[in-house]
Amino acid sequence: MLSTVQTPPRLLRSPSAAASTLRCIYTVPCCGPSRSPNSQILTARKSLLSRETSAVDLAKSFCERLRRTEPQIGSFLHVPPHETVLKQAEELDVKIKNGDRLGPLAGVLVGVKDNICTSDMPSTAGSKILENYRPPFDATAVSKLKRNGALIIGKTNLDEFGMGSSTEASAYQVTANPWDLSRVPGGSSGGSAAAVSARQCMVALGSDTGGSVRQPASFCGVVGLKPTYGRVSRYGLVAYASSLDVIGCLSSSVADAGILLAAISGHDKFDATSSRREVPDFESHFVSKDGFESKPLRGVRVGIIRETLGDGVDSEVVSAVHGAISHLEELGSILSEISLPSFSLGLPAYYVLASSEASSNLSRYDGVRYGSQSSGDDINTLYENSRGRGFGSEVKRRILMGTYALSAGYYDAYYKRAQQVRTLILDGLKDALERNDILVSPAAPSVAYRIGEKKDDPLAMYAGDIMTVNVNLAGLPALVLPCGFSVGRLPVGFQMIGSPFDEEKLLKIGHIFEQTFEGGECFVPPIL
Repeated sequence: MLSTVQTPPRLLRSPSAAASTLRCIYTVPCCGPSRSPNSQILTARKSLLSRETSAVDLAKSFCERLRRTEPQIGSFLHVPPHETVLKQAEELDVKIKNGDRLGPLAGVLVGVKDNICTSDMPSTAGSKILENYRPPFDATAVSKLKRNGALIIGKTNLDEFGMGSSTEASAYQVTANPWDLSRVPGGSSGGSAAAVSARQCMVALGSDTGGSVRQPASFCGVVGLKPTYGRVSRYGLVAYASSLDVIGCLSSSVADAGILLAAISGHDKFDATSSRREVPDFESHFVSKDGFESKPLRGVRVGIIRETLGDGVDSEVVSAVHGAISHLEELGSILSEISLPSFSLGLPAYYVLASSEASSNLSRYDGVRYGSQSSGDDINTLYENSRGRGFGSEVKRRILMGTYALSAGYYDAYYKRAQQVRTLILDGLKDALERNDILVSPAAPSVAYRIGEKKDDPLAMYAGDIMTVNVNLAGLPALVLPCGFSVGRLPVGFQMIGSPFDEEKLLKIGHIFEQTFEGGECFVPPIL
């Protein structure tokens, strides 16, 4: 369906031996006039290879911006000494000077959510029970980042163990939204989204169990990509709900999200659920709009999910999403409204299943095998003290809900029925995607709300996940892009849902939308 998108030929090599050496050291082509102008990764790559800037200067600029903005935003839980990052950048400059072979993320400053293990920094999952915990290994995604030349600039804040939608459930600090410091950045990957929005890093890793990459992306005006379940290894991701958890990408452009995804994807022997499917060349599709035809999305079938634009969705969100849908039509897409009768059932089913899996996964934090140890006269007292002091209220709430749902008298009524609903949702989305190339909806029913507004009303906060949880239950990929603003100049996100392992199509469509959408260059928060 996307054959009308023109992909220009590879850039010709310079006859100059020195220039040829510089361009060939990357494992992928460098940025040129035909490449996406919005990509921080491609722009940095071009600047490094042309010697317009150095990796040290690039790292210094991001470290300085982080130092200046972090006291107001609170995106990071752990930041290594800047000297450590600069030393790694110096080593990169030497490799460039010597013409050594580099990875596609060389010099890219990356934030990593603090529930993804890093051997050289603490990994607390935002919980006191893992305070000061330093894993003896890197998560597979982190290992791939480092192997591809990325510089880890710090570990970002999150709701404890990924359980929350505002990053207020962190045991350490509350993160502010760069667009309005009195509002939440979303969650649970709110620290990663805020860091990318405030340009404290180029890109960031998050995790998405029920929308934890996509909802913060919407609130903070950045791009959020949730891959298909199994596309990225979960090894080293602190488990919340194992059948739902995925590592995702946050960035300021679709191109950067695709390049980051390509770098961390692939089969991993340490994760039996990781797919052996070949990872496509996403980057070849990230061309400038000069390479597009007049109707670059001609023939692309877009299904508009009726249930996502009705009651309970703010009018400003509906207006912005309708504008985005109209833009897809202007680009040549064929629009149709579809109904998913089981859509509203996703939210209760998700919370039963996620809480049940959390109840099981978090049983390991007993103060003996894992977690901080508290004193106790007997084993039960030890457990009570360790878990009582180490877990926050939201984590305790979900453990209790999950334990109840799995108990002998209620298993059939709750857990089994939720699994049946999950099958209905999967079948409904599968049928809709057989008739459409992508499905679209808002990423969240509202824009970012004020800090503290919903903290004491968990049901209201849970309801904010209505747009995203079905995608996780079905294991599908989804992409969120900014598509407009509320009257108060708060970003609104637009969600595209694709077929399993078809991130390539999502990224193509998302990139074309982003490149041609008027006002896209305005998604820079006032704090900058």
